[in-house]
Amino acid sequence: MSASTSNITLESVITCPECGFANQDVMPTDACQFFYECGGCKTLLRPKPGDCCVFCSYGSVACPPMQEQRGCACS
Repeated sequence: MSASTSNITLESVITCPECGFANQDVMPTDACQFFYECGGCKTLLRPKPGDCCVFCSYGSVACPPMQEQRGCACS
């Protein structure tokens, strides 16, 4: 069962673009996550240009602000 808040999914699977390691994690609702260390190869992931966070770049689900279509709360 996935964590959710009023139709907002809080769990996302981040897949490392370097080694392919995938890990399910809970996204923060009060801040954007700019850095994420891969549990496989230890690469420090950063958002792709134009994305607000690592979940929007490498996750299976966009971050909560983007899911709510209110844009990133990090700006």
